Amino acid sequence: MSSTVRVRFAPSPTGMFHVGGARSALYNWAVARQQGGRFVLRIEDTDAERNRPEWTEGIVRALAAIGIAADDPAFEGPYFQSANIDKHREAAARLFASGAAYYCDCTREQVQERTASEHLGYDGHCRDRGLEYAPGRALRFRTPDEGVTRVVDLIRGEPEFPNASMEDFVVARGDGTPVFLLANVVDDMDQRITHVIRGEEHLSNSPKQQLLWEALGAERAPVWAHLPVIVNEKRQKLSKRRDKVALEDYLAEGFLPEAMVNYLMLLGWGPGDDREIRPYAELERLFRIEDVGSAPAFFDVKKLTAFNAEYIRALGTEEFLAACRPWLTAPHATWAEDAFDEKAFAAVAPLAQTRLQLLGEITGYVDFLFRDEPDIDEASWAKAMKAGAADMLRAARERLAGAAWTADGLKTEIEQAGAGLGLKLGKAQAPVRVAVTGRTVGLPLFESLEVLGRERTLRRIDAALARLATEG
Repeated sequence: MSSTVRVRFAPSPTGMFHVGGARSALYNWAVARQQGGRFVLRIEDTDAERNRPEWTEGIVRALAAIGIAADDPAFEGPYFQSANIDKHREAAARLFASGAAYYCDCTREQVQERTASEHLGYDGHCRDRGLEYAPGRALRFRTPDEGVTRVVDLIRGEPEFPNASMEDFVVARGDGTPVFLLANVVDDMDQRITHVIRGEEHLSNSPKQQLLWEALGAERAPVWAHLPVIVNEKRQKLSKRRDKVALEDYLAEGFLPEAMVNYLMLLGWGPGDDREIRPYAELERLFRIEDVGSAPAFFDVKKLTAFNAEYIRALGTEEFLAACRPWLTAPHATWAEDAFDEKAFAAVAPLAQTRLQLLGEITGYVDFLFRDEPDIDEASWAKAMKAGAADMLRAARERLAGAAWTADGLKTEIEQAGAGLGLKLGKAQAPVRVAVTGRTVGLPLFESLEVLGRERTLRRIDAALARLATEG
């Protein structure tokens, strides 16, 4: 085995990039870079029916989004498991030739009939029958009858697995194709993997794989580290059928990659103090795989969102403008492409930056600036346009028509218009806000009016008054 630390991340190209996979990749990346080692990307693409080339491309893009870049000196690959099929078959043949594996022609129904159980597993019936290969005969590994297999796990200590409790497991199917367990071991040996860092759902495979490493003549098995399962708010394992788990979906909503990385690094591990918001370089320096906990890690979307808001607020002006740009164009933008005004957006951007939790929210905050007419939220209209709203709008219009067009001046005019009707500022500005922006909640009103301009503001107040007149 190599003296250089070599870790591997081995996803299957069968769907979107799971946040649990992203966490595993980041932990592997941190270990490799800390040790001056290599991060090997291996695409386990042997499931031809489910694999799609675009998913492989998606894996590489997703890794790049979280800072695991293919042009980094620590990065190696991608390799494809399907390219190693001949070596997998050769390993199966070696196991049979050495007596470490044997052929079996038992069906599942026959095993269940002999054991009178659906749960006891294989009973070793073919161990000493001396069968040769024939179509339909699976190749089974001959597990030891006695003793234990001890797995050295950096997170879970040294769990022991009684050999007598392990059935003689299949390493090659009846058609001769090697199964996941064997292919994984052969690839790890071929790629000189020294550390296997993966989810705890694979812990039960570790003793079987360790036995295969030994049977195939490896000097020693890799160091194992099985990461804690990630659970939802009900403490159920994250499931793509029930939960939002795709990294791509979070990024598409406007979670910053840096915030995702920071949060994912803390799912099961912490730097040992109360400071959670940290740049990746610092997290990488502090990270120790031995300090990862074994308890389930709660994927708290609210906490992730709070992280994201912190990262958004920390962006420089130009960084914020650049980060928002995807949500200011089609298909997100609800205005004509030529209606976007860069200066108007830059004027309100600092106001929006302190309010955003997700970058995707920016569209709803600024759309009123670029549409011919505001997109009226009917619930907001019903709330603000109650009895007396028309009077307030008329009074506001009268004062705004000749007002000094600054945020402070506009606030004074609306405040005085409301005072004339016995309204405090909060009540007075509500119908004006909805008439002009379409919503009861948004950016500070008076700064918004200043950017929107007198003509468009008055036109929208007139439109609101006309609608109120028709509603009677």
